[in-house]
Amino acid sequence: DKDAHLRSGFSKQVTPAEYEASVGDNTITDILADYKIAPGNVFFLPAGRVHSIGAGSFIAEIQQTSNITYRIYDFNRRDANGNTRELHTELAKGAIDYTVLPDYRTHYEPAQDTRVELVSCPYFTTSLYDLTRPETLDLASLDSFVVAICIEGRGTLTDDSGAAVPVHQGETVLIPASARSLAFTPDGGMKILTSWIG
Repeated sequence: DKDAHLRSGFSKQVTPAEYEASVGDNTITDILADYKIAPGNVFFLPAGRVHSIGAGSFIAEIQQTSNITYRIYDFNRRDANGNTRELHTELAKGAIDYTVLPDYRTHYEPAQDTRVELVSCPYFTTSLYDLTRPETLDLASLDSFVVAICIEGRGTLTDDSGAAVPVHQGETVLIPASARSLAFTPDGGMKILTSWIG
């Protein structure tokens, strides 16, 4: 939506005690960096970075497997019985990265018909393909499955066995690690996010 926004990281330096106090007096959102977002924006959120996805946002979230999520604030929302959800304020205090950055967005140069790497970290690599013509991804040296998310348009994904899967915006395809290649064939144009381990 036109007013969609996302909060990522702190907008100023705070101590753990100040963070805890801001949760207690409902001012935590005032000390977070707040970004108006638009299609194509990318944010990399390493472990420990406080973030909040605002209303009107439609996102593709790529994350490493984790059994821990700390909810530090819930905007005082209540369920049908009037109860608030459990918060993990104290646990999160020691896990939060309090480093302040000048900009928490991930900047990249868009390009058509080629791979544009968005994020590469020890846990996953995510790239964007904005395609107007067929493109083949060589997976022979990759020791991972590939997740392909169609974020715009439509087309076909074909692996080296010849198995073809039609995709359109909003659909996700899991390519097994045994695949040696993956061909993207856009139907008039298509944007694909790919992600793999490592």
